[in-house]
Order: sequence, then structure tokens, then C-alpha cells
Amino acid sequence: MFLVTTKEEMDKLGWDSLDIILVSGDTYIDSSYNGTAVIGKWLLRYGFKVGVIAQPDISSPDDITRLGPPELFWGVSAGCVDSMVANYTATKKRRKSDDFTPGGINNKRPDRASIVYTNLIKRYFKNNKVPVVLGGIEASLRRIVHYDFWSDKLRKSILFNAKADILSYGMGEKSMLELALAMKRGEPWENIRGIAYISKEPRKGYLELPSFEECIGDKKLFIKAFETFYLNCDPLTAKGIFQKQDTRYFVQNPPSMPFSSEEMDSIYGMDFEREVHPYYRSLGEVKALETIRNSITTHRGCYGECNFCAIAVHQGRTVTCRSEESIISEANTILSSPKFKGYISDVGGPTANMYGIECEKKLKSGACKDKKCMYPKTCPVLKPDHSKQVSLLKKLERLDGVKKVFIASGLRYDLILSDEKCGNLYLKDLIKNHVSGQLKIAPEHTEDKILSLMGKQEKSILKEFKEKFYSINNSLGMKQFLTYYLIAAHPGCNEKDMENLKKFASRELNTNPEQVQIFTPTPSTYSTLMYYTEMDPYTGKKLFVEKDTGKKQKQKDILVSKESHKKSFRRSTFSENKTKKNKNNRWKNR
Repeated sequence: MFLVTTKEEMDKLGWDSLDIILVSGDTYIDSSYNGTAVIGKWLLRYGFKVGVIAQPDISSPDDITRLGPPELFWGVSAGCVDSMVANYTATKKRRKSDDFTPGGINNKRPDRASIVYTNLIKRYFKNNKVPVVLGGIEASLRRIVHYDFWSDKLRKSILFNAKADILSYGMGEKSMLELALAMKRGEPWENIRGIAYISKEPRKGYLELPSFEECIGDKKLFIKAFETFYLNCDPLTAKGIFQKQDTRYFVQNPPSMPFSSEEMDSIYGMDFEREVHPYYRSLGEVKALETIRNSITTHRGCYGECNFCAIAVHQGRTVTCRSEESIISEANTILSSPKFKGYISDVGGPTANMYGIECEKKLKSGACKDKKCMYPKTCPVLKPDHSKQVSLLKKLERLDGVKKVFIASGLRYDLILSDEKCGNLYLKDLIKNHVSGQLKIAPEHTEDKILSLMGKQEKSILKEFKEKFYSINNSLGMKQFLTYYLIAAHPGCNEKDMENLKKFASRELNTNPEQVQIFTPTPSTYSTLMYYTEMDPYTGKKLFVEKDTGKKQKQKDILVSKESHKKSFRRSTFSENKTKKNKNNRWKNR
């Protein structure tokens, strides 16, 4: 069953009005990969009447008013991606395509969608006092004072800019359900975990962040604000925070408590259609559906904590997993589809091989404040063991009708190397059964000083993994290859660093990189903090940051240039031939 999107669908259910209307910057795909669908169906399960308005036309009232006003609240999300990231490249060029829009043309999602949709609601429902609740990744990552790359300045919380009433951050099932129940009962909601709101007064007992004005006036205070914010994102250890912005205060309650495996099973066990709603399907094909239709999410969260990634702030540093039974049940649902051709396209999460691996200490006491799980080395307390994922993959492979199970989600190769018990077995299984020609990994860079700024382990780990990968390939008589995702123009990186990366890729990896992206400063990451402040937040030292668009592109061009790769290859071949010739001469002279 789809969530309703039209009055006709409401009439068929005998609904005169809705309790909650969710507005999204993505089209409506009824899938567990679509946050709007997950939240909507979760609320529906608990008895709330929920409707969806996807990608409303912002130039007229027709879309936003077609379901009438909700009784409890509007839920507004920009979609699965921050709208500015969805609409613009790292060099600020407008993107022409959008995989989450019918027809694939990027003409439905407005810039700063959360703000625009909130204004749209308030324009056409002026006399309706139903609150607007922001959610999704755009709201989650812009909830405090943050640097905005596209305007090149600090901005207030999106709550202030959107003039919304409440913000649900992180994974919102718990907070949104508690909020809906409180509103239905007419009870106070201000103490619900996982939400933020605007207050005329600071919250007693909460930590104070430097104000918006202080952050603008002093970059060191902005660093302090971000660090306090970041260290209070773990559910088991976090305190509430507040931050003055104009004459009022942004107040954030501690995060929602972690999900249990049973709760995860319940969420992903809901009845999803795994299709685009017919109302939107008539507008054209949706490319994203083909990627997610036969994919399975095994877990949430990531303890990798790369400095350029916001998963730790949004999904959290604690990995929470579904049970094998729940995952296999979903696989059987996929198998029953007439469109299934025998291939499960992905089994994973933010990082595929974190399934079933978590620190027992963290689960009991929360994430460590003074160290990371995987940097500069994998913490020995983590005790990586891939046996649970190996077991899961074997069970999925044995299902009748499955030809192959792929892993397309990102992998941490350093985690594989840290697993002395099962790492080799997992990698061998991966190469033999779950890769089609190539395995994609993301070293991001090969200069140790840049890797350090990224929060990633040193390049010797990459070399070790590469050698192990090809050694296993050879032992299996297979010809699988590694491809590498790399980043240009990360804070601290200059042209010389890119030249060194190019040489390393040619000499050590024997490749000419193609999967290269220019660093995009997105809200609520340490790398973005470095970009704006031009300081290393860990040392306070000044940091080189390339901010010229043309020079950023040049850094990328250095890496993808095929000419320098050919020269390096010719030099390598010449050197090898010369060595062989010298050896032959030595043999003849004996």
C-alpha cells in the first residue's frame, strides 16, 4: 500500500482529512531507501493518517493545497540529499540531471528546498496554525550555525531561516512518532529526544555554544561551537545544547536513543511497494529506483568518521544492525517480484563491511570522546570480525532464484586488514562471489599529511590491501580489478600533493584515476570547518585551503590527465627494459 498523494485516494479510504502531510524534494518512491516513505509508513503503522506531496510546484498553490491542511503537523524534507548538493557541482555549476526526479531532468527541486517548502506552506495556509517540522539530511546537517559553501558565509540554523517550528534531526522514526503522539494527546513535546526548536530563553542545564554573532566575529569560537556540537551527538553521552541566534535561542535536545535490532527489523519489515507511486510514475522514469529496487540495507551508522563525511552527525557513530532473519525475509520479498532477474544489487549500509561489527564498550557507555574507532589505527577494543557478514552472504546466495549477490556499498579495506580472524576469508569471498569485474574502494588520497586531515589511515594500508587483493585473485585464477575513488582540493591539499598522488597511482597502483571528485564543503563536517576557517581544528595551526575554482579544477586535471600517466608508464617500461638489458649483458659477459 502506498501513502496517499491525492484527494481521490483519501476518499477511497474514507478520510476527510490527514493528521500529517510530508513534503519532499524527492519524488515519492515507496522504499526503505526513501526517508519520507519510511517516516510516513512508520507513523501510519501507529494509526496516523499520513499523506505525501512530493516535489510540489512552488509557482502555484495547486500541489501544496491538494490534500488540505493536516490536523497535527507538516513534515518538510529536502529529500535524500541536501538540495544545494543535489543542484550544484563542487565548482558551483548547475546539475542538469536528478536521479530522484521523474524524467531525470533537474527541474523540480528548488535551492534550499526546506526553506522554500516551508514558505510555500505558510503562504497558502496563512490562517492555519499547524506547525511545520523540518527533517531529513538537509535540516539535520544545518541545524546549528553552519558554513554554507554556496553563499560563502555562516548561516543561522535552518530553523531560523525557514521560520519553521520544530526540527527532527538524525534518524527520525522515534522523534517523529513521539512528536505525533504528544500533539495528538495535547501534551508538551519540548523534552522529546532528537528534536530542536527555537526558544526565547536558554535551556537550563544545557551546554551553551558560542553565539551566531560570536562565530561570525571569531573563527576560533566557530571551531569551539562545532566541536561542542560534534561531541554531543552520541545518544549515550550527549548533553543538550543551545546557541543564541539574534535575540532568541536554538535549543537541541540530546539525540534519540539507539535502535535495537528488533526495532530495526520492525522498521525495515514494513510493507514497501518498492516502486514509484503511480501519480508520479506517470511523469517519467526515475533512475534512482533501478539502483535501490533490489538492494537491501543491513545496518545504519558508521564509526569510520572520515572528516569530509557527515554520516557520524546524521546517522551516528554507532552501528545498529538488522537480524539475519529480517534481511533474508526482505530478500525473499525481492525474489517474489516478477521484475527480479536473479541479482541482488547491494547488501550493505553506509559502510558495507561494518555489519555485525561494533565495540561492546561503545554499546554500553557510548562513543569515546578522546579517540576514534579507526584513526589513526583501528582500535584494538573494536575487535573486527567479518564472520557475521560472511554467514549472511552465504545464506542469501543459497536462496532459490538468486544468481548473484553484489556488494555495491562502500567498504573499509583497513577494517578488513584489521580482522585477523576472518578478514582474509571475507576478502576471498568478496572477490570470488560478490564483485563483478572490479571492486571499488575509496582511499581518497595517498599523501599521508592529507590522509591525516581527512581522518584516514596512512597509504601503506592501501598498498597492503592492493597486494592482498591481487594475490587472492591470482590464487583463484580470476581477473578482478580495483578502482579508486579520490578527492582533489581537500583542505591542506596543493598541486604538489596531487602530482605526488598521480605518481603514486601510476607507479604503485598502475592506474590512471578516473573516479575523482573535487571536495565539496557540506555543512557539519570537520573538513568543511577546515575549509572555512583555514585552520587545522585539532592543532589550531594555519592550513592552506584552495578556494579558487579554476585551481580546484586544475588539481583534478593533474590527477585525471592521461598524458602524464603515459609518460610515467613509458619511463617505467624503459627502466624495466634497461634493467633486463643490463642483466642480459651481465650474463653474456660471464
